[in-house]
Amino acid sequence: MDGLPPLIDQYSHGAVHGELGLGSFEAHLATAVGAHGPAPAGTSYFDSFTGLALRRWCPPLLGLEPHCPPARYLARRREVGAFTAGRLLLRGSGIGTFLLEAGTPGELTSAAELGAVAEARAHEVVRLEPLAEQVADTSGSVDSFIGYTAEALYAAAQHATAFASGAVYCDGHAPEAGEVRRAADRWLRTRRPGGSLVEPALVRHLLWSAVATGLPVQLHGPDPQRLAPFLRATAGIGADLVLLPASPHHRRAAQLAAAHAHVYADAGPRPDETLPYAPFGKLLFSSGARGLPELYVTGVRSFLRAVGRLVREWSEEGLCGPEDGRRITEMIASGTARRVYRLDAAVT
Repeated sequence: MDGLPPLIDQYSHGAVHGELGLGSFEAHLATAVGAHGPAPAGTSYFDSFTGLALRRWCPPLLGLEPHCPPARYLARRREVGAFTAGRLLLRGSGIGTFLLEAGTPGELTSAAELGAVAEARAHEVVRLEPLAEQVADTSGSVDSFIGYTAEALYAAAQHATAFASGAVYCDGHAPEAGEVRRAADRWLRTRRPGGSLVEPALVRHLLWSAVATGLPVQLHGPDPQRLAPFLRATAGIGADLVLLPASPHHRRAAQLAAAHAHVYADAGPRPDETLPYAPFGKLLFSSGARGLPELYVTGVRSFLRAVGRLVREWSEEGLCGPEDGRRITEMIASGTARRVYRLDAAVT
């Protein structure tokens, strides 16, 4: 929709550094479409919905016609260079603020790097599990791990815009100190350096500790229903929770957001599956982009097309007027994120 303010992308991972050949570009595109391994013989991952969207919306930003052949697009990308291509794509995406979950240092752009290239605001979202894993790599005892984790959480809360977790389940009460110590002891004795956090009690401890900071917490558990006890128990504490589930659970996330005042949900790739089930002010846009700057462009265009189609249908049915449709779109695209993540007061 023309005339909308820049979007706020509440969740992404940044873009790759350096040039990409055909193979590496296809590998990133495969990840974006949820595929593993090379495309079937004689095909390409450009032969997908994401690939079609990329060919429609990204070539014009690099000076090419829409739907140009993939080989021509990639040649143009190499011609202008990775940095310039990334700059043109990110600045043409329509996103004015990025909330970035940092990945492996050096592998993907940091929030500061992405913001500079895109000429946009960019804020860091700190994932709880990797934070604990980094602490564990330098902790010699259970006591030091628990103490250093608390210090790391406090330090992160001073600069982060939000925390995030991939917890698949969390019940309605914080684990007791003894349970946390026993879980930490088991994990520290059996993990290898760099090993992922697999102790449910420690994940619950991290979640409750993050909520206590007052910052918003993004919950990336695949099925949000398994987090329902935690959602109920955290009402009134003062921290907002944002559900970013895996497909096909976005509708249930919207229903949970409607049921709890402090809970919000990602609008998902199919807004027609979420908008009817939650107040519009409880839903937020995200691109989920990782690796390719093109995915920020396709994420925005796909979202705006889907929401635009839905509100036009409602308007044609007499359910809402054009101004209502614009207001709804703006709310989901940027307004709610600005409020939930307190971005008006944030310092870039």
